[in-house]
Formats: sequence, C-alpha cells, structure tokens
Amino acid sequence: MFITFEGIDGSGKSTQANFLKNQLQNDGYDVILLREPGGTIISEKIRDLVLNHRASSVSPLTEALLIASSRYQLVNEIILPALKKNTIVICDRYIDSTIAYQGYGRGINISWLNEINKYSLMHANPELTYLFDLKVEDSMLRIKNKNKDRIELEGKDFLSKVRNGYLKLAKNSKRFILLNAMDSPEKLKNKVYNYYLNKKNENF
Repeated sequence: MFITFEGIDGSGKSTQANFLKNQLQNDGYDVILLREPGGTIISEKIRDLVLNHRASSVSPLTEALLIASSRYQLVNEIILPALKKNTIVICDRYIDSTIAYQGYGRGINISWLNEINKYSLMHANPELTYLFDLKVEDSMLRIKNKNKDRIELEGKDFLSKVRNGYLKLAKNSKRFILLNAMDSPEKLKNKVYNYYLNKKNENF
C-alpha cells in the first residue's frame, strides 16, 4: 500500500507518519517512511535548495519544477521498487502538497502542475491519504519558535490559501481521511491505525 500524510505546517503529520510506520513494523510488515521533497541523494539536494530561506529569488514556476523533479527521482528510485516488493510505502507529503502549496498557495495553474507530474503519478498514486486539518492561527502558534524554512516564512494569507486548497482536495477524493490536528497525538495515532486497517480490509 502507498500511504501519504498531508497538512499545513505544524499539523503534526510527520509525528503521525512515524507512529504508523512503527506500528506497522511491529505488526511484522516491511515499511519505509519517506519525505517530500527529498528521500534520495538528488531529491534531498533539491529540498535544500527549495526550502533555503536565502533562495528568495526562486520563482514559483521554478519551485514547482524542482519539486516535480525531486518527486520523479523518488518515485523511480525508491517508491516503485519498494511497492514491487510489497513494501508499505509511507510518504510525508506528496502530490497533494504541490497542488495545495504551489497551486492554491502560489496560484500556479493546477492542470499544468498535474501535467508536469504525470510521469511520476501514472506509476505511483496514493491509495490512502491522511489530511491533518489545522486552523492557520494554530499553525502559526505551533511553529512560532521554529527555525522556519523559506515556505514557512510566507505568512498567514499564504497558509490560508493552502489550507483551503487542501480542504477542496479532500472534499473531492475518497482516498482522503480528514482528521482534526488539534486532537491529542494518542487519539490521532489510534484513528490513523484504524483507518489503515479498514483500507486494508477493503483491498482484500
């Protein structure tokens, strides 16, 4: 199974992705946890470039193309080989982050974003996506003391567009599980695991 975790900054998705990985490994499954952008040597270098707060001159289109390049490398180098071995793949951010951040947030044409990502997505589409929804005000409180990357520095209006974009995506796709990011980590952990079990049973 290919599972993705999504949400705006500070939503706790990375913590929950790691919880699920550990739980499934305890259940005896082969599992890998990846992140986007990143996950390979090339993709991590792209990540450093895209998120570096000193790279203020990177245009939105360049940003989107770099992330698409990182994704293509990750899919072909790591994700596809893992899925062929029946390994469960968990990814912290994936295509929905591109649509939410670069599409709804930056205002880039979403059809164009889908087009430049199609070579990756035709081989590796998520079967289950968890969206941890968080109000922008709560997000900013959670990350206020963090050493922020370039995208996290964009501010409230940008994050509002991203959050609204995520909610639109979740409304229009059955693979999304919408979760309240303000719930306790333990409650979210249990929900994430139970939704996984339900999806697994559907596949059988």
